[in-house]
Amino acid sequence: MNDKDQQPRQEQYFSSAPTSPDVRRTITVQLAGREVPVAVSHGVFSGNRLDLGTSVLLRRAPEPPQRANLLDLGCGWGPIALSLGLLAPETTVWAVDVNQRALDLTRDNAHSQQLDNIRVAEPDDVPADVRFDAIWSNPPIRVGKEALHDMLMRWLPRLSDHGAAYLVVQRNLGADSLIPWLAATLGEGYAVSKYASAKGYRVIEVLRQA
Repeated sequence: MNDKDQQPRQEQYFSSAPTSPDVRRTITVQLAGREVPVAVSHGVFSGNRLDLGTSVLLRRAPEPPQRANLLDLGCGWGPIALSLGLLAPETTVWAVDVNQRALDLTRDNAHSQQLDNIRVAEPDDVPADVRFDAIWSNPPIRVGKEALHDMLMRWLPRLSDHGAAYLVVQRNLGADSLIPWLAATLGEGYAVSKYASAKGYRVIEVLRQA
């Protein structure tokens, strides 16, 4: 199968109901310093491996806070949520995605690792009064700039006082221009900067100041 044949399947990861066959298989990935078997499938982001950008985020972001509310925004099959759940077992980790297959996979992967602290939800199912002490995300850049901006402005203002978000974005897909846009749009009370760089990716830090 050539790249052109594969493209429609890859592009469905940000739709709510992928049309590609749900063919699940188990792979083993390195999460939170251990080998973890996970279920993956077509029609979700990076449905056959641990994405390089996600791997950069997991290696470079600081340790998550304990006894907190954490958010994995755009969870896919769940590598970030699983890592947060393993690293901070006394937290509540919200794993949010619009893709129903992704939510099913994350739910199953959390169950297989006995991570009862992961709550899998569609965006509208997260209670409006929940604030997050940390947000980790490999955001869906290819969904389009307007939709991406809307998504970030929906969730970043829900950081708690002194909360922090870490977003991994490929440099050639607009990481450096996203930093000043976030700073200008969020305005006073937030500090936005490049936290780390690796393998062509930027990890952007957004700090909410009290």
